[in-house]
Amino acid sequence: MPEFTGDPKRHDKTSLNPLKGSCLCGSINVTINDTELFTKRRGHLCHCANCRKVAGSYVAANLVIEEEKVKIEDHNGTLKEYKDYETGSGNPVGRFFCSTCGNPVKSVVGAYKGKVILKMGMFPVIPTPEAESFADHKHEWQGKHEGMAQYKIKLFADKHADSPV
Repeated sequence: MPEFTGDPKRHDKTSLNPLKGSCLCGSINVTINDTELFTKRRGHLCHCANCRKVAGSYVAANLVIEEEKVKIEDHNGTLKEYKDYETGSGNPVGRFFCSTCGNPVKSVVGAYKGKVILKMGMFPVIPTPEAESFADHKHEWQGKHEGMAQYKIKLFADKHADSPV
């Protein structure tokens, strides 16, 4: 029987710099070098339809971070891009995934020059999110996360984002 490794409580957050993750098949490794990753709230939960589809879930756990803090190793050349033109802004989003196992890896948005949106499901531990985007698109049965800003639509990091809910 294989050893289960998905329990985030098994990992000491103080020893997770760098934070390392991989796609399901192991072809793509992602390393985050950021000393503040677990010392303050980071990242966001996105409820937009496209992020939910990419995540295969009712919400996507994302982290907007500077490209220079991220190293992506594509050992077998399996990292592929899907250009998503069906976005609320009308601007394309580059959605990158492993073409072998289908694992989402990152998104690239033109409005965030020098940044990448990492898909946090690849990592053993996810930093506590600071905000929820597209909160108006949450399902009725979803609860509210205390201490987390909720934005009706758009990404919370967007300079032109609407006010919190």
